[in-house]
Amino acid sequence: MGQPQSKLEKATFAGGCFWCMVKPFDEMPGIHSVVSGYTGGHTENPTYEEVCTDTTGHREAVQITFDSNIFPYKKLLNIFWMNIDPTDAGGQFYDRGEHYKTAIYYHNEEQRRLAEESKRELEESKRFDQPIVTEILPAGPFYPAEEKHQNYYKKNPFHYDRYYEGSGRKGFTERHWRVKKDKDILKEKLTPLQYEVTQNNGTEPPFRNEYYNNKEEGIYVDIVSGEPLFSSLDQYDAGCGWPSFTKPLHNHHINENLDTSHGMIRTEVRSKYGDSHLGHVFDDGPPEKGGLRYCINSAALRFIPKDKLEEEGYGEYKSLFE
Repeated sequence: MGQPQSKLEKATFAGGCFWCMVKPFDEMPGIHSVVSGYTGGHTENPTYEEVCTDTTGHREAVQITFDSNIFPYKKLLNIFWMNIDPTDAGGQFYDRGEHYKTAIYYHNEEQRRLAEESKRELEESKRFDQPIVTEILPAGPFYPAEEKHQNYYKKNPFHYDRYYEGSGRKGFTERHWRVKKDKDILKEKLTPLQYEVTQNNGTEPPFRNEYYNNKEEGIYVDIVSGEPLFSSLDQYDAGCGWPSFTKPLHNHHINENLDTSHGMIRTEVRSKYGDSHLGHVFDDGPPEKGGLRYCINSAALRFIPKDKLEEEGYGEYKSLFE
């Protein structure tokens, strides 16, 4: 079986400040590029300063070039909705004005149909108390923003993290999309050890856990939320007796917090939407791979082998192993 042929398409989303709309899509399988820019207005090649005056009609947006045979448009829509406030008609979070309003710009009739369907599903889910006001509009000319605005989260990570949190976006999106957990149901679903690790910040014994020496190819997801977290391609034997990884699948599904328990200063790793305790990250990993060691409890993970990815709903990750 050969790989399916590439089918490159464009997707364009306005989600408020474009700095915050690159990272959620970036580095996903099948995503070729995420460009920050301006669209929807009536002037050519506008500057950031001009767009900020709200006189050009443009909105800050991202344009994604993606392989729809690997990462379907419907999954892009899911990511978009999970990273905005779709009930805000006057901007996004701290950022006010026309150029910060949200929109899905469709490039063909199929994208329009899928966008309207996903908006309807979100309304019917009653996840938000207010009406969904995000517009669905035909795509027009897209003008890339100035170089300093491209991949801002990578160029200025400290400022980006402060802005992402300080603007209110981080708290809002996690509050609305975090998995609602019923302790009694979780206790039935999880083993006592899985519950202790994920819900009470416990630690399983080294060398006596499921995945510390796993040699099979596939991905690891949060046992509670199903969020994709780590890949076997980034797993290595650190000799510590727990599954160790040089990096997560996406930084976007990982939260890192200061942990001062047990008289130590460590960085705790939790899943973003499941809010499960996963383990800790240390800076004693392989230098040639970035120097980090994500030391993770097997009990917080579920492993999905590469030949089961499609049936389990993670088909986009198959391309990592081809």
